[in-house]
Amino acid sequence: MNSLQERFSSIKNRIERAARAAGRPEGSVVLIAVSKRQTVEAMAQLASLGQRDFGESYLQEALDKQSALAEHPDGGSIVWHFIGPIQSNKTRGIAEHFSWVHSVDRPKIAQRLNDQRLIELPPLNVLIEVNIDGEASKSGVTPEQLPQMVGIFQNLPRLRLMGLMAIPAPGSSDGFRRLAALNARLESPLPVLSMGMSDDFEAAIAAGSTHVRVGSALFGPRQ
Repeated sequence: MNSLQERFSSIKNRIERAARAAGRPEGSVVLIAVSKRQTVEAMAQLASLGQRDFGESYLQEALDKQSALAEHPDGGSIVWHFIGPIQSNKTRGIAEHFSWVHSVDRPKIAQRLNDQRLIELPPLNVLIEVNIDGEASKSGVTPEQLPQMVGIFQNLPRLRLMGLMAIPAPGSSDGFRRLAALNARLESPLPVLSMGMSDDFEAAIAAGSTHVRVGSALFGPRQ
């Protein structure tokens, strides 16, 4: 299965099978094509096949791609997700050019995104990144810090808090379920759980993921 079209069809079918197996309705899981370091040509092909959500981790690379794809027939319908670590000096570009941010991990970043979101744009959809396994190498709030982090969004009107994101440690078989349980314990559970990547998205869907971030299984090995 070498072509991008074949891989795309396979991934979509696997997502729908996993959703059905979990008793979820058709279309309840969003595929985010992780396109960092992928070519504009491959992204354009996916957009032509009907893929709408793309995830980027590097701001300048993403801005260049957005500019290039603006002329593509399907470019205007692309939904851009920022999924990488956020540096303070990158918040303006993210706030101005993305619809979703999956990796908000501290109040300072949330405040800057709010203040820099253009008033003519709809509120920016954001997810709080949770370091579900307490790994020193990963960003994110601790489970204990989550309720306090949720609370700050009451005073950030240019942001729309939609859910949680996590990348469990390798071999952490119950990390997805623990994130879902953490969300369920919030005073007002959030509708979006962004969890699951190329190697584990089916397990994430079984645990309640609504958005899966798939790169290598979709695009294939980088040339």
